[in-house]
Amino acid sequence: MTDKITIKQLSNADEAYLLDQEFTSKFPWYTSSDYFLRCLDENLIGKRITLLAYYEGVLAGCCHLLYVSSYPFFSDQNIPEINDLNVFPEFRRKKIASKIFDELEKIASKTSKSIGLGVGLYQDYGNAQIMYNKRGYILDGKGIIYNNIQVKPGNSVRVDDDLLIYLVKELGE
Repeated sequence: MTDKITIKQLSNADEAYLLDQEFTSKFPWYTSSDYFLRCLDENLIGKRITLLAYYEGVLAGCCHLLYVSSYPFFSDQNIPEINDLNVFPEFRRKKIASKIFDELEKIASKTSKSIGLGVGLYQDYGNAQIMYNKRGYILDGKGIIYNNIQVKPGNSVRVDDDLLIYLVKELGE
């Protein structure tokens, strides 16, 4: 099945526009903007890697590797962050996310001994939580994070996409 999946790095404006168009049509929460053009710029200067996944030649999703994370612990420890994994609904359960992760981990292993990611805490993130655990990602031990700030005991926060727990994985040679 994986031979049906191809992965390539974002490299031109046409791909950025295609991502914007596909996200606009598939995700009600997404608002069309210049986000993917900014991602392209960061890819061109080596600040991030954006991988596009194609299934049988059709764009199926994307994910990013941030060399400098907004999460303070990762930034302080120079841990690159896998960020914003999205596989379009009609392409899920085809091992596309795993193939993207294989490639991002391989890329990160060239410059880092570990890699990290954040995952949401409510049910919509359940499949991702399970996948990350199966791939060997473990809790970083810093607790719950909201908007990149550690949640202190007794404080209240909104349960939304900014409420995360971060995981790390040691990368092999």
